[in-house]
Amino acid sequence: MIHKAKYGTTNIGFFLFRSIRKSLTIEVHPDLTVKVLAPINAAFDEIEKRVIKRGGWIIKQQRYFESFLPRTPQREYISGETHLYLGRRYLLKIAREEKNEVKLKGGCLKVSISKDAFNTTARNVLAGWYKSHSEKILVKHFLQNLMSFQKYDVAEPLLLIKRMKNRWGSKTPSGKIVLNPELIKAPVKCIDYVIIHELCHFVHPQHNKMFYQLQEKMMPDWKRWKDRLESIMS
Repeated sequence: MIHKAKYGTTNIGFFLFRSIRKSLTIEVHPDLTVKVLAPINAAFDEIEKRVIKRGGWIIKQQRYFESFLPRTPQREYISGETHLYLGRRYLLKIAREEKNEVKLKGGCLKVSISKDAFNTTARNVLAGWYKSHSEKILVKHFLQNLMSFQKYDVAEPLLLIKRMKNRWGSKTPSGKIVLNPELIKAPVKCIDYVIIHELCHFVHPQHNKMFYQLQEKMMPDWKRWKDRLESIMS
């Protein structure tokens, strides 16, 4: 059951979980849900007051997670469109050639489709090319940034490259890092920002003051690249 607390003109929805515990904790999750973990005997009025008191922080966290929502526009995969690769826009050119391949030449992204491949589309050929490049580049930058966290005793986590509907990156409860292959369309510094953000969670799990201090230390200009990621992928 979802409960609601009125914060200014905003209704904050939250799920309430009671257990044997001494303190009340409020969590905001990447899917924007709010969970309140409360002692069994805590009065609901007091719980609601705590949610309202933390209303500003809750909304700020939700907006932060919203910034990770991939918002790449719909494409028709026809000549003349522009497609992103590492932060740069390339003009798409589609041609019938001897084999399926993709080439970057000048400011163009040339997609060749085999004359014999009647069921093959430019979308499929380009998707395969993006997938191949994303695996190489994301792994490379993941390993490079991981080296900077050795002094914090962060062991190498398992890296998964998996398309996600609502996130650019994620640290799973089991300690894996998941990166969205769509990041291949963003500048490399944006890729570094997402990786560093997730690696910081191995040192400070919550988005608290210590977390942001560490993120600032590891990437002083992270806000610039966070904003860049949001703007270029919208």
